[in-house]
Amino acid sequence: MGLLSLAIWTPIAFGTVLLALGRDEHARAVRWLALVGALLGLAVTVPLVTGFDASSAAMQFVEKAPWIERFNVHYHLGVDGISLWLVPLTAFITVIVVLAGWEVITERVNQYMGAFLILSGLMIGVFAALDAMLFYIFFEATLIPMYIIIGIWGGPNKIYAAFKFFLYTLLGSLLMLVALIYLYNVSGGSFDLAAWWTLPLPAGVQTALFFAFLAAFAVKVPMWPVHTWLPDVHVEAPTGGSAVLAAIMLKLGAYGFLRFSLPITPDAAHQWAPLIIGLSLVAVIYVGLVALVQQDMKKLVAYSSVAHMGFVTLGFFLFNDLGVSGGLVQMIAHGFVSAAMFLCIGVLYDRVHSREIKDYGGVVATMPAFAAFAALFVMANAGLPGTAGFVGEWMVILAAVRENFWIGLLAATSLILGAAYSLWMFKRVYLGAPVHEHVKALKDISAREYLILLLLAIMVLYLGIHPKPFTDAMEPAVQQLLKHVAVSKLG
Repeated sequence: MGLLSLAIWTPIAFGTVLLALGRDEHARAVRWLALVGALLGLAVTVPLVTGFDASSAAMQFVEKAPWIERFNVHYHLGVDGISLWLVPLTAFITVIVVLAGWEVITERVNQYMGAFLILSGLMIGVFAALDAMLFYIFFEATLIPMYIIIGIWGGPNKIYAAFKFFLYTLLGSLLMLVALIYLYNVSGGSFDLAAWWTLPLPAGVQTALFFAFLAAFAVKVPMWPVHTWLPDVHVEAPTGGSAVLAAIMLKLGAYGFLRFSLPITPDAAHQWAPLIIGLSLVAVIYVGLVALVQQDMKKLVAYSSVAHMGFVTLGFFLFNDLGVSGGLVQMIAHGFVSAAMFLCIGVLYDRVHSREIKDYGGVVATMPAFAAFAALFVMANAGLPGTAGFVGEWMVILAAVRENFWIGLLAATSLILGAAYSLWMFKRVYLGAPVHEHVKALKDISAREYLILLLLAIMVLYLGIHPKPFTDAMEPAVQQLLKHVAVSKLG
């Protein structure tokens, strides 16, 4: 079995075993087995990084075997510089989420841990799939464990939030399925993505396909105005669900643009780029203003995620190497920072059982170590230089200025808005003297919580200070994609 198959099926296998372990009489064993499965899943991604040839734009660690021969569907996997870092990111966040739910989840522990491990394998499958039908199956299958996670361990309106999440994302994906079937027919019965990238397609067909893909991927990112499901889902989801949703699941849609929209419909992508850029700028500015007035910490961070992901789509549709690489770096950075932000909120919620900003104040007086971590992650969320949150946004802003000064200027307002809503929340929650008795009674983070936040802090600082290994691996694949997109595919 190849490395990518191990990365996909190791967590899925452990998750399946966990589901068979019964209910909570084996909770301790379940937690340890889940941690072992998550760590093994992360360990098998290490050789992907260390053995990756950063000078090559080709797909590496390729695996291909017949699957559904009647329809020419193959089990076809591979990664290039575009998808490489998303695989270990997914495995890393899974370890963090298992640790985060260690003491908090006390009911149906096996189902909770099993669902996250299975979800981890399915998301890695999305990033590694080179067969369109395999991609679609992994893409849609991720909905099931996340629906269960929200619907069982969520808040008071969990059923509404889970249904809204499922309905939004499923409806968009149905249009993508129609597009895949069309491409299968015009390509002579192939689901091979590389073959689809070379198809000459008429302008009208490209436009139709572009919007079919947009329907699926825009909802998943989510782009404005189809972002309204995200705050509701984040508010109701358990802490681990919010962390995985923000850190990884939003990236599935952004990744789809680079594998489908740009290479298959390049002419339509160029034609409709102003629309995507406009929607991205609305996300950056308007949704940033919406985040500024939120009173619920989770809603604030959820809206900030929409604003930060606006940089990703903006960078992709500027069609220059700095923009696309910046968008990819932003995806990785947002994975670490958003997970850290939601986990910090989870630490407070576990103690106070409130996410309302007004119920806090002066947390630094009783939880100084925790407040130090929270300050770092808030600064990263605001785009402070030296943190992961700065690198991708800065690259996209430079790319935007290179394309059009006014686009760059509007995008740069995110640095101001991000600082405003992030620091405003930090001031009200952490600074000052404690007013509430429950805040005065708080205890600082445990060793387990310290380890979780320390791991995330290391990654946030490493990516912020030394992004070169990430960008070096991306560059050849990004250059190849841009050369491909620059060539007209009109039939």
